Amino acid sequence: MLLSSPRELKRGPIDRRTMTPQSPTPAAALPAAESILSPQYRTTTVGMVVLVALLAFEALAVAAAMPTVAEALDGLRLYALAFGGTLATSVVGMTVAGRWTDRGGPARPLWWGLACFVLGLLLAGLAVRMGMLVAGRLLQGLGSGAISVALYVMVARSYPEALRPKVFAAFSAGWVVPSMVGPALSGLIVQHLGWRWVFLAVPLLAVPAALMLRPALARQAPVRSTGHDGGTQVVRWAAGASLAALLLYLGGQQHGVLAVACMVIAIAGLLLCGHRLLPVGTLRLRCGLPSVIALRGVAAAAFFACEAYLPLLLQRERGLSPSWAGAVLSLGALGWFSGSWLQGHQQRGWSRQQLLRVGTVLMTVGITATLAVLFNTVPLPVALAGWTLTGFGMGMIYASLSVLTLSLSPPHEQGRNTSALQLSEALCVATALALSGALFALFVERAPHTGYVLCLAITLGLALLATVVARRV
Repeated sequence: MLLSSPRELKRGPIDRRTMTPQSPTPAAALPAAESILSPQYRTTTVGMVVLVALLAFEALAVAAAMPTVAEALDGLRLYALAFGGTLATSVVGMTVAGRWTDRGGPARPLWWGLACFVLGLLLAGLAVRMGMLVAGRLLQGLGSGAISVALYVMVARSYPEALRPKVFAAFSAGWVVPSMVGPALSGLIVQHLGWRWVFLAVPLLAVPAALMLRPALARQAPVRSTGHDGGTQVVRWAAGASLAALLLYLGGQQHGVLAVACMVIAIAGLLLCGHRLLPVGTLRLRCGLPSVIALRGVAAAAFFACEAYLPLLLQRERGLSPSWAGAVLSLGALGWFSGSWLQGHQQRGWSRQQLLRVGTVLMTVGITATLAVLFNTVPLPVALAGWTLTGFGMGMIYASLSVLTLSLSPPHEQGRNTSALQLSEALCVATALALSGALFALFVERAPHTGYVLCLAITLGLALLATVVARRV
């Protein structure tokens, strides 16, 4: 049983059924014209969504351009590091920014994160060797991790609780558009302007978007931090998690005993560091905030692990062209946005717990229908509908977890808990992709169908686990 502290009483009583702080002013009392695009919020909303969209575009566009980049710089040996390195350094960026925002607000972490992100883009875009490009990618990851945490804390400190679900729905839209047009646009840029502009064009929009946030950042009152945040020790654990994530990623590229050794050491390192960085009880799925943090990682791992193998499965087993297989992924993105929009605009008064339970069930049913594509007797539209439903459920889950994390966090812990939320996702997704990738590599030559079954069974198991964890939130 949680006891209401003076800070909680000031914010409003806790609803014991949903574990959600109840605002002293009900949502219905908000002015009808107030929305995330009303005059007082419009500039902040647009600036944040543009930054989210640019982070998403860069992540997706680089994936499409990297084969050309590696060939131009003669850097195939560092190809995996160019991807895995950003994940590794983002872990450090998330953790440090989380503690930094709790101490002094989101302004300085945002500007430092933006500086690292832009400098990384310029370094990668002007690279003359693959090592220089990898260094730029490492800086990008550090910056993007810090920016994402700072933006979440800005949502908590700039918007009333009734508007936060709509802000996170707008963030989902910021991811959907790049996921649909990013790879194709990247291909056109590489073909007509050259691969360097995939990196060099982004700062031209990122800097003005960030400057739009200055008024909102200036209005935020400082929050006095209580307790000791760990300082240097936290950075060490974050660095350890970063190295473990990188080792896990690299281990998935190896074969035989070396692959097993790398992955065992990496998973052990992730568990040890995660235990130190995540809220107490997260690994044990303790009720309340720890389960919110855990559910983010489990649900994201289920979705992205399935998404990683779905195009390959559709092309090799069902004969779809790359463009049609990509269109299937777009259906999932549209479903995600629809689910996120629904949680932010639903009028039935569903609690966040109800949204999470429904969302995890829909995701599990959708993944099951999607996996039916393994059997040639099942019509292809079943899988298409299933992946759309999977995205819809994930949209409900993802945004609801973001809202809950902010609602269950006192102001002086919003940065720390937001970084834990994103850290849980990054580490769980990396682990799921590495394990499923190792299994697939083991069977791809002799029994590819078995490889698909094992990989996708992992995603279904994670989805089922998510339905269990959702009942503990």
